[in-house]
Amino acid sequence: MANPDTPGPDADHQRPDGVTDGTVEALGKLSEALEVVEHARGYLYGFHRLTGKADLNLGEAVELLRKAGHTELADTVDQDIIGRNVIEGRWTFQIVEDYDDHYYTELKAFEKRAREELVEGKRHLFEAEMKEDRRTKGREHHEALPPEA
Repeated sequence: MANPDTPGPDADHQRPDGVTDGTVEALGKLSEALEVVEHARGYLYGFHRLTGKADLNLGEAVELLRKAGHTELADTVDQDIIGRNVIEGRWTFQIVEDYDDHYYTELKAFEKRAREELVEGKRHLFEAEMKEDRRTKGREHHEALPPEA
C-alpha cells in the first residue's frame, strides 16, 4: 500500500516554473475537448460497425425472403438497400477515414503541440492539480500516487 502521506503529483504532472493558472486552465479545456472528440470518434466507429452488421443481416434477410417465396421483396432489398451509400457517395468507412484524417488527427496534433510549447509536453496538469486539491491527504484511498511510484 502507498504511504498516504506521500506528496504528489509526480514530476510528470507538476507544472513547470513560470506556467500560469490561466495556461493550465486553457490546456485543461483543450484536453477536455480532445476527450470529447475521442468519445465522438468511438460513436462514429460504432456507427460504422453497426451499419456494416446491418448490411450483412440484410443479406441474410434476402436469402430468407427468397426461400419463403417473396422474390420481389428480396430483389428490392438486394438491389436498392444492400451496399447502398449511407451518405452521398460514401460508405461508413469513408466517413470514418475523413473524420480521422481531416479532424481528429489535426486536433490531436494541435493539443500535443500546445502542451509541448507551453508545459514541456506534460499531460493532465489541470486534473493532477485538481486531484491534489480534492484528495484528503493522509487518508487511505486518497494517496497521491500508486504504490509502485
